[in-house]
Amino acid sequence: MGESGTRSFVRLMLAGAVDVDIDKLGRVLIPDYLKEYAGLQKEVIVAGLYNRLEIWDSGKWSQYKKDAEKNSDEIAEQLGKLGIY
Repeated sequence: MGESGTRSFVRLMLAGAVDVDIDKLGRVLIPDYLKEYAGLQKEVIVAGLYNRLEIWDSGKWSQYKKDAEKNSDEIAEQLGKLGIY
């Protein structure tokens, strides 16, 4: 993936970002369109990413982790291209 591909990937990932409020009980209301897009079911995973949180369906997260572990060398190379070590 070239520099423009890397930039496109980051743009795609951040395009769905939305600011939300936390209610008095510490709950976050996720807009329906994002729940549908992410395929969120009953159980979710909250993953920290720098100064952001990602919310994943637990089944999709498990599959993502398995895939990422298989491709760890390629992922490390791409992170290096982003200046992340």
